[in-house]
Amino acid sequence: MKNLSIAVQMDPIQDIDPTGDSTFAMMLEAKTRGHELFYYNPASMGLENGVLSASTAPVQVTDRPKGEHFTLGEFQTTDLSRFDVILLRQDPPFDMNYITITHMLERLHPETLVVNAPAEVRNAPEKILVMEFPDLMPPTLITRDRQAIHAFRDTHGNIIVKPLYGNGGAGVFFLREGDQNLVSLVELFEQNFTEPFMIQKYLPDVRKGDKRIIIIEGEPVHVGLNRIPAEGEARSNMHVGGRPELSELTEREKEICAAIAPALKERDFIFVGIDVIGGYLTEINVTSPTGIREIKRFGGPDIASLILDAIEKRR
Repeated sequence: MKNLSIAVQMDPIQDIDPTGDSTFAMMLEAKTRGHELFYYNPASMGLENGVLSASTAPVQVTDRPKGEHFTLGEFQTTDLSRFDVILLRQDPPFDMNYITITHMLERLHPETLVVNAPAEVRNAPEKILVMEFPDLMPPTLITRDRQAIHAFRDTHGNIIVKPLYGNGGAGVFFLREGDQNLVSLVELFEQNFTEPFMIQKYLPDVRKGDKRIIIIEGEPVHVGLNRIPAEGEARSNMHVGGRPELSELTEREKEICAAIAPALKERDFIFVGIDVIGGYLTEINVTSPTGIREIKRFGGPDIASLILDAIEKRR
């Protein structure tokens, strides 16, 4: 296998938590394999005369505490088509900036392998793609219509209300049946979001965990990361106190993975993370899935290695 030149499009590298960052894990694995690594922030991208460029720098990564985890070489404007691989790893929000960047990267793929494929990422935001599988999901409504939201709660009782294009549990609200804050919350969402909102029936099984399952080239990794909400918290995200633990896939979770695999393969997704609560599929994450460092730290497989295997096979 020849050494690859890999550019990583990500949020500011100095701000990440190297102990839990999946992008960083992939960079460490690429370094171990002798690939050349380069870093750039999407804000530096420019498209001129048909050439997509960015201010890139060679980067060395080390599995050390934050502040000691990377060193950068000199930045210079670089034609991004010179790289073998680009890892599209900036976090949402999935806004017009993100969408525009996928259009720009689409000019490179597949001659330069962009992971995941930018056009497919653009067309499959996590809370929209999942709606293709209503039989696998809890009751879910996407709308801005107040009357429809009230009718949904009248039918299903306790509900979750969340932004359609958010991430990391930000802006996720749990409203009990009869909670008088629903109107105020909808007003707040109307003021802050131009798109519809997602409303889901609350699943009490979230107290047992919200499981992140990693899927590579359509095949699930055999263990997932179950994230158990902290006491008094409806969200299971680890940065708000969720407790992670390894968990073997259940037969139902394997059925879910098998059911969505054809759609993932059709869209040419290499690296996907899905969320499952109580046997229901709630999200399909294709932008910048996380959880792989925690799975390895708790004794699970080295998923970064599996992802690099898939990338190398493509190249």
